[in-house]
Amino acid sequence: MSDLHKEVSDLERKSATAARLFDIRTIIGGLFVVYGVIVTIAGINPSDADLKKAEGVHINLWTGLAMLALGLFFLVWLKLRPAQPPTVAPATTDASDS
Repeated sequence: MSDLHKEVSDLERKSATAARLFDIRTIIGGLFVVYGVIVTIAGINPSDADLKKAEGVHINLWTGLAMLALGLFFLVWLKLRPAQPPTVAPATTDASDS
């Protein structure tokens, strides 16, 4: 019986790890952080032509910072409220079935 209990607890731990790994907040947050860093770096030193097209606004810088903030929001949200693995209700047997 202890081997069965150990196997069940191992499967529960693996299920919890998979639930956290494939949480959509991880994917969205990670992508927004990566793209936010890229766009922010591109917006630090814009060319004169880019500034003229954007009417003097450092649009890449502001967009990159907004993407970074959103990505960090998703990752902090994931850290504060982690995903719970789905629980399976134990099968009940009815005494009248016997």
